[in-house]
Amino acid sequence: MATLRLTKVFNYAMAHALVNYDGLCKNIHGHNYHLEVTVIGSPVSENSSPKKGMLIDFSDLKRIINQNIVDVWDHALMLNEATNPELISLLKRSYERIILVPFQPTTENMLCHLAETIIQLLPQGVCLYSIKLKETENSFAEWYAVDNE
Repeated sequence: MATLRLTKVFNYAMAHALVNYDGLCKNIHGHNYHLEVTVIGSPVSENSSPKKGMLIDFSDLKRIINQNIVDVWDHALMLNEATNPELISLLKRSYERIILVPFQPTTENMLCHLAETIIQLLPQGVCLYSIKLKETENSFAEWYAVDNE
């Protein structure tokens, strides 16, 4: 059977700030992120399978990404764990969705983190091909498996 690619698109809103940054992004601000996840593989060929002809059921890919990324990151504030601990403590007292990460929460770093996460979650026979994360309509980063082998 042929090798093909399948893409699912996700949207979520999230805020972030860049610790010790020398520009406006040092301030807490938000974006409406647009995430495109593309997987690659061969569709199921077993006649007895209810998924015959599918690389992965769109609903399965949607569930994987929503449960592990969108439902966690949507309407959250992502901060580098190196952010002032007093500020983090204050924010946690007032807000529920504070995500601390061991990296500067740039689009590029989030993209690499997403790739590492998604690779671990995909079923056997389905591989991550690429991810595109758009921070704005005109600004995005892309990750391709072929570049990261």
